[in-house]
Formats: sequence, structure tokens, C-alpha cells
Amino acid sequence: MPIPSHPEHYRFERALVVIKPDGVQRSLIGDVIARYERVGLKMVAMRMLIPNDALVRAHYQLDPEWIRKVGEKLLNSAKERGMELDSQDPLEHGERILLRLVRYMTSGPVVAMVWQGAHAVDVIRKITGGTEPRTSDVGTVRGDFMLDSYTMANADERSVRNIVHASGTVEEANAEIGLWFTEKELLQYRLVQEEILYDVNLDGLLE
Repeated sequence: MPIPSHPEHYRFERALVVIKPDGVQRSLIGDVIARYERVGLKMVAMRMLIPNDALVRAHYQLDPEWIRKVGEKLLNSAKERGMELDSQDPLEHGERILLRLVRYMTSGPVVAMVWQGAHAVDVIRKITGGTEPRTSDVGTVRGDFMLDSYTMANADERSVRNIVHASGTVEEANAEIGLWFTEKELLQYRLVQEEILYDVNLDGLLE
């Protein structure tokens, strides 16, 4: 079941981040975590695991229209580039993309995390960068740590290796968190830095 974010304040918004097998194999776990910590987000859950086929399929199909949408996106991209594809069926292409993602995400350990803080979803997406590393901005996780591209991934018939997955919307985050974690695994605790980030008057600084 989806786990809702805390309703009281922006500071309780949550997002799921999964460091993918390529990120783990390249020993980037600490670098990725540092990026999110440095901006002021708080990790409230973490687990390391090798996802199975069922978990990955469930993750990418939380939106029942996901297969069709990614298939249509691929067809539109191919049309814009003047590419000839062997099929014009978006569901067929969506299924191929899903199979590649399953193969990618089940190939080794991943690190799944829940991050909490003001505007967590948008902030994490900004820090993470665009889906394609080649066109991601310098300073983002994907732009700084990976050189892969759609062109190379398509030629190799595999998924783009882009270090992490990050929730796209608050609603998506709540559903994803409920898939990867139980409510008991989401910790509630206080960080000292939250007094600086969220204390309205900063009236607790001076003795």
C-alpha cells in the first residue's frame, strides 16, 4: 500500500532514490548520498538488496499506462530523428524497454533510500539530472558521474546506465516508497541542522 508523506509541513515530503547496479559497482554510493545530504535532505530509510524480477516490474508499472507511455515516447523520438523502426506499436516497444530495465536492475545489488525534506522530490530531481547522462548538466549526479547516452544504449539494446532512480512526483514517490519499504522501516528522528533549515525565526542560535 502507498505510504503518504507527512501532511503537516513541506519538510516532511519524501522521495525514493535507488542507486542502480552501475552506481554500486563503481563505488559511488557515498558520493551520491553526500549530494543529497549536503543540500539539507534527511535520509529516513535505507536498504541494500538485489531486486527480483517481480519487484522491478511492479516498480515500473505502478502507473498502469507506463508501458504505453514509454513506447509512445520512443516512437516520437524516432520520428523526430528520422529513424525507421521495425514496429509502430507502442506497447511492443514499451515491453522491450521493460525487459531491458528488468535485466539491468536485477543484475546486481542496489541501494534503496527514502529522503525527506522540503520539496524533496523536485530538489532530488534537480541534483540528479536528466535521464540521459550525456545531456545532463555539469554538477548533477548523472552529468558528473556517467557518460552514457540513448544512442549508445539503443545500439547495444540495453537500458541507459544513469546511476540512480529518483521519484518523479510526490504521488509517484508515495507509491514507490510503499513498494520498497514498510512503514516501520521509515524512521522518525531529529537532525540538529533542521533547526537552521526550518526554524522560522532562528531564535535558538544564541545562548
